[in-house]
Amino acid sequence: MREIEASVIKKTIYDLILKASYEIGDDVYACVANCAECEESPSGREVLKQLKENYDIAKRERVAICQDTGMCVLFIDIGQEVHITGGDFTETVNNAVREAYKEGYLRKSVVNDPLYDRINTKDNTPAVIHTRIVPGDKIDIMVTPKGFGSENMSAIKMLVPADGEKGVIDFVVDTVKKAGPNPCPPIIVGVGIGGTFEIAALMAKRMTARSIDTVNPDPRYQRLEEELLRRINCLGIGPAGIGGRTTALKVNIETYPTHIAGMPVAINIVCHAARHAHAVI
Repeated sequence: MREIEASVIKKTIYDLILKASYEIGDDVYACVANCAECEESPSGREVLKQLKENYDIAKRERVAICQDTGMCVLFIDIGQEVHITGGDFTETVNNAVREAYKEGYLRKSVVNDPLYDRINTKDNTPAVIHTRIVPGDKIDIMVTPKGFGSENMSAIKMLVPADGEKGVIDFVVDTVKKAGPNPCPPIIVGVGIGGTFEIAALMAKRMTARSIDTVNPDPRYQRLEEELLRRINCLGIGPAGIGGRTTALKVNIETYPTHIAGMPVAINIVCHAARHAHAVI
């Protein structure tokens, strides 16, 4: 049994939040820079060049990439041989969020009640924490501060097996088409297929943080990712929604076994500020 102090977890999450908020991933940076060179639309090229400049300034000046610094979502895999000592796990995570958003001068965007009061909690807590118990003696942490311009454009649909691949393609492409400029394109599209209602949505969210340099290990789903990206980029929405071929940078798909009667499909969209940071303790 390996003991890990809560203070170590807190410091790790604190650092990850600031890194994600200030530094765009190398994969996204390189893709945007490349698209800025090959985008057909002159206005689209200019938008992409401005995004690249914004990333450079944010990293250099240690300021937020986007004014919407998001609701903090964490995917945490805890090894079953780990014993966390010195503090409550959930409170440790929220304390890290609280301090990072205060000391990092990040906008606090969380309200205490979704329907009635809607009073700002003033510290961006509580975080959204997804945990899994896995083999081993390590803690794997992925932090993704999720802005809601793109989150609001996400969707889920309970397709049936007869809908097949065409049903999936139509649903994903139509969702992006309806979103238009609202999610601040270029976007990354996470797609979850299978499982149950909630599993599909969770997979889609996790896929927004998968590197855009990777492909699905199943060649069938790799082809589907490529076809969805092609069709999305033929919509003509373009960077910032002002036209062009760079509407999406990547489509990432994850799947899970499902019931014989169903085929849930969820779509989670993230804007060009695809903020995430990862560490293993």
